[in-house]
Amino acid sequence: MRQVLIAVLVLSMLAAPAALGGELVDCEMEFNLKGWSAFVKKARGTGKVTCDNGESARVKIRVRGGGLTFGKSEILEGKAKVSGVKDIREVFGSYASASAHAGVGPSAEATVMTKGEVSLALAGTGRGIDLGVAFSKFKISRSK
Repeated sequence: MRQVLIAVLVLSMLAAPAALGGELVDCEMEFNLKGWSAFVKKARGTGKVTCDNGESARVKIRVRGGGLTFGKSEILEGKAKVSGVKDIREVFGSYASASAHAGVGPSAEATVMTKGEVSLALAGTGRGIDLGVAFSKFKISRSK
C-alpha cells in the first residue's frame, strides 16, 4: 500500500497543471467500483467528491472501454485526488485512460487520468483476476 501512496503522490505532482488565473480548488473522491472485461471493459461504482472550498456531491462512476483484456475486479474504499478545477462542476465528465494490468487475488493500483487541464489520480486496493491491455473512458457524474 505504501508503494501505491508514493506512486499517487508522484503522479499527482507531475500531472498538476499550472494555475492559469483564478484560484484552483483541490477535490478528493472516495469510491467503490466493480467490473469485468472480455475484450469489452465495463465497471460501475459510486462515491463522494469533497472539495477544499466546502462543495461536495455524491457521484456515480462508469468505466467503458476495450482491448485485449479479460477478468473481473472490485475496488473497495478507493481514493482519488482531482486537481486543476475551479469548482466541483469541473470534476464531472469523462477522463481518458490506458492501462496494462495483470493480477490474481488481492491487488493495489494507482492511475492518473486527464480531462483537458483537470487531472484525476486514483489509488485503490481490491480483489479479482485480470489480464490485458485496455483503453477506457472513466466517467464521473452527479448522482440524482
